[in-house]
Amino acid sequence: MPIWVDADACPGVIKEILFRAAERKQIVTTLVANQYIATPPSKVISMVQVGSGFDVADNEIVKRVVAGDLVITSDIPLAAEVVEKGAQALSPRGEAYTKETIRQRLNMRDFMETLRNSGVQTGGPAAMNHTDRQNFANKLDRWIAKLPTKQESL
Repeated sequence: MPIWVDADACPGVIKEILFRAAERKQIVTTLVANQYIATPPSKVISMVQVGSGFDVADNEIVKRVVAGDLVITSDIPLAAEVVEKGAQALSPRGEAYTKETIRQRLNMRDFMETLRNSGVQTGGPAAMNHTDRQNFANKLDRWIAKLPTKQESL
């Protein structure tokens, strides 16, 4: 089960956690972005650069993802699409998007966008902190622990 990363907005510290986990467990991990993003030399880590434009990277991830894959994104509509396909989605802060929670997250996103469009200053997300990084690492570890071992998949 590969990991797909919506890499344009993924914090560097989260990419580093992903790189270490991918190498340690030999999990194919692909960063998808509109711009080039350096990756460490690896057999399991790669980068796909797509053209510029609204949702081009998101659309590429949706096209490639299959049930059981993991997608790292803070983009709620992208998370909704991959969850609909049976993949799992995790935010860089460690929030798991599920079929049960994604509708509420989409509604909140739309509400906040409406506020911003009407001139209300809503501010952005808080800066990532140690707790966010730890939450992400813990959720990633749980996902990895559920992967079948090589012997089970033979």
